[in-house]
Amino acid sequence: MFQKYTEKARRTIFFGRFEASQLGSPYIESEHLLLGLLREYKGLTQRFLKNAGATELIRKQIEDTAAAGKKPPISTSVDLPLSNECKRVLAYAAEEAERFSHQHIGCEHLLVGLLREEKSLAAEILRRCGLSESVVREELARSTGASFSPALEHAGETKSSLEFGPDLVAQASNDQQPPLVGRETELEQLIRILGRFKKNNPVLLGEPGVGKRAIVEGLARLIARGELPAGLRYQSIVALDLAMVILNARDRDRYHEFMHELLYGPPGALFLIEGLERVAGSGVSGKSLEIVHILKPALLRGTIQCIGITTPTRYPRLLEAEPWVERCFEPVAVKELSEAEALQVLLATKKRYETFHGITYTEEALLYAVFLSNGYVVNRSLPDKALDLIDEAGTWMKLNQPQVPQEVKDCQKRLKFVTDRMESAVSNHEFEKARFYSDEVRKEQEALNLLREKHKINDVSVVTRETIEEVISRRTGIPVSAIRKSRLTEPQA
Repeated sequence: MFQKYTEKARRTIFFGRFEASQLGSPYIESEHLLLGLLREYKGLTQRFLKNAGATELIRKQIEDTAAAGKKPPISTSVDLPLSNECKRVLAYAAEEAERFSHQHIGCEHLLVGLLREEKSLAAEILRRCGLSESVVREELARSTGASFSPALEHAGETKSSLEFGPDLVAQASNDQQPPLVGRETELEQLIRILGRFKKNNPVLLGEPGVGKRAIVEGLARLIARGELPAGLRYQSIVALDLAMVILNARDRDRYHEFMHELLYGPPGALFLIEGLERVAGSGVSGKSLEIVHILKPALLRGTIQCIGITTPTRYPRLLEAEPWVERCFEPVAVKELSEAEALQVLLATKKRYETFHGITYTEEALLYAVFLSNGYVVNRSLPDKALDLIDEAGTWMKLNQPQVPQEVKDCQKRLKFVTDRMESAVSNHEFEKARFYSDEVRKEQEALNLLREKHKINDVSVVTRETIEEVISRRTGIPVSAIRKSRLTEPQA
């Protein structure tokens, strides 16, 4: 049955069987398969879940659910069958491998299979962690250079946006975008222009870092919620990636087929073109210029609708070189946010940075990130330069963790040793031995928790005002003492 599975995928299923026996389940369910995946697929948290504590959180949710039934463990010598739910997950995984033209079914395919079984406990937990089918597929396509096979798309779905670029509406549906703050006027202008009969392609004009793309992502969120006026019911906003278009269209026949698909499908698509000055024929050549010649008449005829993004200095030069652009696009000025508005953006988005870095930010740190970046970071605009600063502060904090006492290191080594022995036993189907090591793992984990309490080791570091000052100092070369004496370090909350 498992001949087409990779070794890691087979081990995942065996680990799932072990987890089911430990939780007293008569069947291998999707949540047990998820626990097996977390054991075998060590890169899962780094690649998809981001949060360093996600593995423990997922395990606790599943164990708490199992504890409600109060079922005793089942002997590991019992051959537990797959539940119908789990069989469907494996079938979905096989479809995903075929979709990418992969010869073997791997851990990533199993992960998509779990997400496709939408009503399962595993899918519910993964969605709460911010995962979705589209996210995993996009990462899988990016890492393998593969594209979907159209023949295997679900009935009723449009052609995958991965052919042209990421779909911002799909990302908004999966809650992968931060909320839009302080751009209600620009968003309203954007919607009004899109609703016109003529010249219904907006172009956002703003300096680097003011948040032009964030406005488009705000529009995507409205589309995902079905809150746009009648007549503007777009199905997707595709961030057109011309580099991907050219890369995926290596031969000329495929290239023309590709451009035909771009102009006449997917239906209901709105295209985002970042760097409009490059796309519209300014300084491009070869395939890029050929793309311009195809897009130009389509825009003039109104066959497709686009949102352009560029800067106020580049747009006039673009109009001089390509006067037709003015007939298609209507500009929307995007000014830099005030410091107070930028602070609101940081407050609204800080959770995403905290989850990624595994740290927390004080509100004072965010306040100083806005004011110090505005005073010391040049050639950038708010809120982007403040977001860059808290991102760098999170990285700096992780790299400067205090030294761990030796007895804690020794306990961590013992925990790793018994964990490896347990996984090896499961891999060799030595389930009685694995059960013994499972008890040892729990004992060592409890001992490690006590040592952390003893030495006051906090798993979550805190970014403070001082951290932000240190990062600014390292970036600019200005001593921290001088930064603290400056008037810029006394913002008004």
